[in-house]
Amino acid sequence: MEAQPVRDKQSIQHLYNTILPELAKHIHQNLSAVIPLFHDFHLERIIDTWTKDPDASYGTEVSVENGNVQQVGLRLRLEGFERPGADNFDISKDLLFKLERGSYTVGPDKHNIWLEKEYLQRWEKPEYQEVAGKWIEELIDAITQRLENFTG
Repeated sequence: MEAQPVRDKQSIQHLYNTILPELAKHIHQNLSAVIPLFHDFHLERIIDTWTKDPDASYGTEVSVENGNVQQVGLRLRLEGFERPGADNFDISKDLLFKLERGSYTVGPDKHNIWLEKEYLQRWEKPEYQEVAGKWIEELIDAITQRLENFTG
């Protein structure tokens, strides 16, 4: 008999309703120096309901209710960079939680992993700070690169 997968409706809801908002708070705190450079910003939670579970039966809808969502995360959109001498631009950045059967990974995309946790493991404050810090670092690098492209 096979063990039941740990990824289910409750574990996905916990990530979406508890972990992501707490991580968003840490990110928002770290964004305080960046936000004034842009006209508008949005930091929102996302759920990928398009990616099918390879093990799911054909007609099964991808949803939190069915416990088969493959990714959740945060999406930041900074719009209208406004600085004299620089062209206006927008920038978007995702932080993805890739949900496997018994654990999940956290990173800026599907291929880079900053943290791996089991669903029942608690997040400690240093983990929130580390992930938020790395993500902000990548965001600042992306903004710097855009500015260098304009001046270079």
